[in-house]
Amino acid sequence: MANNKIYFASDLHLGSDVYENPIETEKRFVRWLDSIKNEASALYLLGDIFDFWFEYKKVVPRGFSRFFGKIAELSDSGIEIHFFTGNHDIWMYDYFPKELGVIVHREPVIVDLNGKKFYLAHGDGLGDESRSFKIIRTVFRNRLCQFLFASLPTNWGVGFAHRWSRHNRKKHSIEASPYFGEDKEHLVLYAKQYLQTDPSIDFFVFGHRHIMLDLQLNPKSRIVVLGDWMLQYSYALLDGQEMSLEIFED
Repeated sequence: MANNKIYFASDLHLGSDVYENPIETEKRFVRWLDSIKNEASALYLLGDIFDFWFEYKKVVPRGFSRFFGKIAELSDSGIEIHFFTGNHDIWMYDYFPKELGVIVHREPVIVDLNGKKFYLAHGDGLGDESRSFKIIRTVFRNRLCQFLFASLPTNWGVGFAHRWSRHNRKKHSIEASPYFGEDKEHLVLYAKQYLQTDPSIDFFVFGHRHIMLDLQLNPKSRIVVLGDWMLQYSYALLDGQEMSLEIFED
């Protein structure tokens, strides 16, 4: 069977306490990885794969062993795996490249896939002019803040991060994520603005918003928002030059 399909997924939020059974969610994603491994040439994970990730020099966060093992298996078999940091797993450094053979991206990437031009990113901060978001993002990217967080006892730091995530989840309920419409969605507005300077993009692919969206922006360009693996178990597939949104184990 030809290994020529390219897959995209995002927003698993592994480790989140929103799950009644987080291990079962991890197992479901691993089953999906098993289902694509004989046909995939590349896999793009577009951020927020973890609900929290901080990469300590000597410690690997507890959990995710099935996920790590399957990613290593796919990478060792020759599948090219790309990981885009999201706003929940921004503190990722060299563990994935060195241990799992994964290519890590911290900024949006423009790449040619099967003759089509893709703009790929998690999506946080794109088209969102919120001052509070910019402040938080600046703090998280500050090397002094990262050093100070790493200096905390591991249990304190991880515990604080999960409390922060839980607090943020209460303010912005994932279960209630609505589609705001073409004229209000930040990512749609960003893509349209970007096309004014670079009309060559065929596909914008984002995560972050926890909605499934496949929208034609003009006769050439489309935007695809990947949904999530908290409620929708969705992914995108590039089969040849055809792009589609799919659901696993509907």
